[in-house]
Amino acid sequence: MPERSGSRIGWDIGGAHVKACRVEDGVPVDVVQWPCALWEGLDRLDAVLDRARDRWPQGWAIGTTHVATMTGEMVDLFPDREQGVRRLAAHLAERLGPTLRLYAGDAGWIAPQAAGAHWRAIASANWRATASWLAPRCGDAVLVDIGSTTTDLIPMRDGRVVARGRNDAERLASGELVYQGVVRTPLCALGPRVPFGGDEVNVMNEWFATTADVYRLTGELDAAHDQHPAADRGAKDAAATRQRLARMVGRDAADAPASQWLELAHVWRSRQLAEIGGQLERVVAHAGLDARCTLVGAGCGAFLAAALAARTGRPYRRLAEVTAAARNDTLARWIDVAAPAVAVALLAPPVEG
Repeated sequence: MPERSGSRIGWDIGGAHVKACRVEDGVPVDVVQWPCALWEGLDRLDAVLDRARDRWPQGWAIGTTHVATMTGEMVDLFPDREQGVRRLAAHLAERLGPTLRLYAGDAGWIAPQAAGAHWRAIASANWRATASWLAPRCGDAVLVDIGSTTTDLIPMRDGRVVARGRNDAERLASGELVYQGVVRTPLCALGPRVPFGGDEVNVMNEWFATTADVYRLTGELDAAHDQHPAADRGAKDAAATRQRLARMVGRDAADAPASQWLELAHVWRSRQLAEIGGQLERVVAHAGLDARCTLVGAGCGAFLAAALAARTGRPYRRLAEVTAAARNDTLARWIDVAAPAVAVALLAPPVEG
């Protein structure tokens, strides 16, 4: 059955960001990520959808297909995940129109009015969309998608996704979901103590600083991906960033030279890399993959995936390289960041005419 149009928009509706990809005739032509504090209300989602419509007015024209995946159903705006899926599905249908279909993994593509019956398959399935698109194109590999908040470690073998977990609870148990990212993770989550000034000092269990502060100081976090307010809602320059790190160990930035705060940032980087790396080895071993299998990096923290590959001697590819569709480096970077939105846009079947 023919498609009504070659135009399609893929959406990944998260709890902290909305990612979207516009595809024309099977090729990504524009990819965007907007911050969206969904836990504060559906009006935050509406504001993002308004921005999307301003950017892509043709995306609401007759013949444009909308497809979506989500993780936002888990935010505490909703009493439980089922209600989250139901309410988000209904809201998106109202805003995006009758072509909308929701990604539900092996259950296929679900019309919004049927979301309640399939909510378990729809909930937090964005990782599967990325891996399902990628698996036939990259052989034996692990998708390492490191985002602002979480990390997905998805094994692929013989062109198939071979993940043990199918939902967040199972994936947390298997190590395929690591609840750490490179922007929003509080530094106290990376360990109770750090070396500083010749001592091993306790870390304050307060939301004084986040991983964005670490990677801002190391120079690895793209400013375009640093979209949420700092922990103290303060500035994001080097001085303010050092002050937030200093609070984590009960000090002020003036108590040590800039070089010492950079050294501390690298300590936290090493802690996060070790945690993600340890979970990666669990995933590789259980999937029966070769110890030197390829890592495919995605997300705004793909630089850590590249570091893991270098540390373990594994081949490394960026997800944008696999799409073979990125015509410039800016588009390629956003394809990496918004991988699930790109994946659902490329995976979705033709809409019946």
